[in-house]
Amino acid sequence: FDQGSPSSASASAASSSSSQNVQVTYGTVLKLMHEKTKIRLHSHEVPYGSGSGQQSVTGFPNVDDSNSYWVLPLYLACLIFRINFWFNDAMSVSSSDYIWDYALQIVRPPPDTSAKQGDTIPDGAIIRLQHMRTRKWLHSHLHASPISGNLEVSCFGGESESDTGDYWRLLIEGSGKTWKQDQRIRLQHIDTGGYLHSHDKKYARIAGGQQEVCGVREKRADNVWLAAEGVYLPITESK
Repeated sequence: FDQGSPSSASASAASSSSSQNVQVTYGTVLKLMHEKTKIRLHSHEVPYGSGSGQQSVTGFPNVDDSNSYWVLPLYLACLIFRINFWFNDAMSVSSSDYIWDYALQIVRPPPDTSAKQGDTIPDGAIIRLQHMRTRKWLHSHLHASPISGNLEVSCFGGESESDTGDYWRLLIEGSGKTWKQDQRIRLQHIDTGGYLHSHDKKYARIAGGQQEVCGVREKRADNVWLAAEGVYLPITESK
């Protein structure tokens, strides 16, 4: 993992006013925003009461939610230390505000690829998203989702436990070749073919007021997402 100065990463801590050309690379820590409803992809240590009983995934309406960060790194333990430093230096916030955010996610490639920290992510790439707070993987399978009866989306596994149920194909809308912060994307689950999806149906019990996140096999307006808040690691030159 690059142990260089935080200034280069700080320059890539993208804001809404400077997101047009910001590349999403492996190692990026981000929130995913649902285009239609503006919720952030979220997880927390609350299991589903039906289906798989695995850790639930929802859509959270508050931008400042501390459980909505996901990461795309190759070396998580090192990354946590470095992100703590970068956030404090570049954004003047405490690590507790971000590092243990339940929407923080890590973007990783599958373990059998040659992708490196800082590599750009091309259209069609298979990726994994790791929930920063709980270290579990964004996952799906054939269990029915609690509200709509679509494909359940959960968080499952851990650092040493991952399978193809954690694999998602990145599909960029439009003519983009690599994933950038301002681009509309879909994530299609490899095993089930379902697109990561949300809608305005809300939970009353396990996560009151939060939206259901599920998988659907049809391409719809409700399964488009964008990379939102986060720390966007700079591109690493190939050697």
